[in-house]
This record gives sequence, structure tokens and C-alpha cells, in this order.
Amino acid sequence: MELSEKQKKHLRRLAHPLSPIVMLGNAGLTDGVVNELDLALSHHELVKVSARVGERDARNEALATLAARTSAQLVQRVGHVGVFYRRRKDLPKILIPD
Repeated sequence: MELSEKQKKHLRRLAHPLSPIVMLGNAGLTDGVVNELDLALSHHELVKVSARVGERDARNEALATLAARTSAQLVQRVGHVGVFYRRRKDLPKILIPD
């Protein structure tokens, strides 16, 4: 499901007060980080990830790979922080405008 700009704006507004739950560090993108984000998305639907890896290109690639491996949407990228969204299969918490 591809998000429209209106939907991304709504999710960015909801994500603003959140703190990063998952940290991506010097070890890079490991299976443990992928599993942790998958679990966090299952519970929260909207999650911030702090990516402290190398240069901008490496960080962007890591966040894009993380989104692909967790079947999530990368809503926003600001500095070292990425915001991910994945709708819950049963009883979604977040209502997204059409």
C-alpha cells in the first residue's frame, strides 16, 4: 500500500512527539534490529528509528532496506531518524485519512 502525501503528513504529525524505539548502531543492519522493528510495528504501527550509521547514503540505504525487510512504509527521514508505518492486520490503532 503506497501512502499519499496527505496520509504521510498525517502520520508525520502523529510521529512528532514520539521518541525513537529502535536504534541502529555501529553493527549496522542486523537480523536483531529487523526483528525488533517488526515487533515494535506489530504493537505500535508507527515507530521512530534512530540510525547512527556512517554517511548519509549509507543511512538512507539502511533505512530503505529496513522498510523493505519489515514490509513497512518509510514515512519520513530527518537527520538520523526515520519514521516507519505498518498497518496492523487486526484492530488498527491509527486511522488514516483517504
